[in-house]
Amino acid sequence: MVSEVIKMKKAFIFIIAAILLVSVVGCTKTSTTAPVIYTTPPTTPVGTPVSFNVVKGDAPRITSPNVSDNQLSALVAGNSTFAFNLYQQLVKNSTGNVFYSPYSISTALAMTYAGAAGDTEKQMSTALHFTLPQTQLHPAFNELALQLASRGQGATGTNGKSFSLNIANALWGQQDYNIQSAFLNVLAQNYGAGMNLLDFIDSPEASRITINNWVSDQTNNRINDLLPQGSIDIYTRLVLTSAIYFDAAWQYPFTKESTRDGAFHLLDGSTATVSMMNNEAGYSYAKGNGYQTVELPYDGNEIAMDIIMPDAGKFASFESAMTADKITGIIGSLKTNFMSLNIPKFSFDSSFSLKEALSALGMPIAFSDMQADFSGITGNLDLHISDVVHKAFVAVDEEGTEAAGATGVVIGIAAAPQTTLTIDQPFVFLIRDIQTGAIIFVGRVLDPAK
Repeated sequence: MVSEVIKMKKAFIFIIAAILLVSVVGCTKTSTTAPVIYTTPPTTPVGTPVSFNVVKGDAPRITSPNVSDNQLSALVAGNSTFAFNLYQQLVKNSTGNVFYSPYSISTALAMTYAGAAGDTEKQMSTALHFTLPQTQLHPAFNELALQLASRGQGATGTNGKSFSLNIANALWGQQDYNIQSAFLNVLAQNYGAGMNLLDFIDSPEASRITINNWVSDQTNNRINDLLPQGSIDIYTRLVLTSAIYFDAAWQYPFTKESTRDGAFHLLDGSTATVSMMNNEAGYSYAKGNGYQTVELPYDGNEIAMDIIMPDAGKFASFESAMTADKITGIIGSLKTNFMSLNIPKFSFDSSFSLKEALSALGMPIAFSDMQADFSGITGNLDLHISDVVHKAFVAVDEEGTEAAGATGVVIGIAAAPQTTLTIDQPFVFLIRDIQTGAIIFVGRVLDPAK
C-alpha cells in the first residue's frame, strides 16, 4: 500500500511538472513579414563590446546647406522654447541639481522625427517646437551644427587650456533589418550620421556596451553608461545617439590663489561651505525685478555662461515662471560693468529617462507600440520609441568649464504579448505519447489538496 502511494505521488508530481511547462512566441505589431520567434541565446558574452559595420546613405554630408537667417532663427527659437519647457518637467520631482543638454536632446529627436509620419509627426513637432517643415528643418540643424563646430578658432588657449566643442551623431541598427534609403540619406546629409550595424537580437547586452563605449569616446569619458541595463533587448531595432563635448577656458580666468571658502545659502535657510572663486573684470551684468544676472565669456568670446540668481526667497517663483522669452529678455538687458565676481566651484552629473517628460509635453503617440508611425524609417508601422535617455556632466573651476551631454533614442518593435495562466479550478489532464498521439493516462483534479 505504501509503495502504491509513493508511485501515485511520483505520477502526480510528473503531471504537475508537465502542466507548468510554458512556451513563449514573439511577434511584431504590424509587419509585412511573418512573426519571428526569438529563441537563439546571446552569442557574445555579457559585458563584451562587439565590432560593427557602418552603412551610410548614398548622399554625403552637405557642408554648405541652403538655409536662410530666418530659418536658422526659427530653429533656435523653437529649440529654446523646448529647452525651458523641458526644464519645467525635469525639475517637477527633483530636489537637487539638474543639468542637461537640450541641444543634444533636440538633435537626437530631430533625427528620429525624420522618420515620423501622421499624428506621430504632428505631436513631435508640437512638443519639440519644430516650426519648420521637414525639408527645411534638417538643413537648419545641419547649418547650426556647422556653425557651432567653427567656434573657438579665435581662442588663444588661456592658461594652456584649449577650446574644444565636439558634436557627433550616430545610428545603431539591427543587422539585416530594412531601413529606408531616404531616411538614411536625410541623416547622412544633415547630421553626418552613418548606420552602425549591430545584432540586438542575439547580443543585446554587448550591443548596449558598444554604443555606450562610443558615447564615452565622443565625450572624453565624461558620459559613461548612457544606456542603462535592460534598455536594449531583442525587440530593439534602432538607436539614435547624439553626443556633445565642451571644454573651454574663461576669457577672464580666476586665480586659484583667490579661491576661498565661503557660505552658500540653501533654499531651506541653512548654509553650506563651498570653494568660492573670485575675479575682478569687466563682465556683462544686469539687475532686474527679483534677480541679478552676469555673463562669463569663454576664451575667444564666442560662447558664454549666463548665471541668473533670483533674490532671496524668490527662487521658486522665478523658476516656475522661467520661459525662453523671459531669458531672452534678461540676456538682452546685459551691460558691461567692472565688478568683483564671486562664484562657487561645482561639478556634478545628471541622468534622465525623458519618456514621461516628452509625453507630458505632447508626444505620447511616439511611445505607443500600437499608434506610433515611424513608417519613414522602415516603410511599415512596426516601430515605436521605447525610451529617450539623457546624461550630462558639468565642471566649473578657476580655469573654465568642461561639459558633456549625450542622448539616446531607443526604437523597437512591440514586445510579444505575455500570457498568464493560473490553474486555479478543477481540471482534466492526460499523459500521451507525442509522436504517436497515444493517450497513456487520463485524469482529473477536483481538489489538489486531497
